[in-house]
Amino acid sequence: MPRPERPAKRRANLLHKEGIADVDWKDTALLRKFISDRGKIRSRRVTGLTPQQQRRVATAIKNAREMALLPYPSQGR
Repeated sequence: MPRPERPAKRRANLLHKEGIADVDWKDTALLRKFISDRGKIRSRRVTGLTPQQQRRVATAIKNAREMALLPYPSQGR
């Protein structure tokens, strides 16, 4: 028996809500909102960002990791 379809609950766009136009890799407080507790970058479906914003956030997170401001994903073993 197929499951009834639920309408997808879209999460509010955090960058649009806070009025942030440009994502900076030095703003670790903002970037931590887009990282899971294990250090992984959250998906667009979870964050509610546009594709362009998601790419900018991912690049900023990777730059912040290179500069040792944010953690890399942990090895869950």
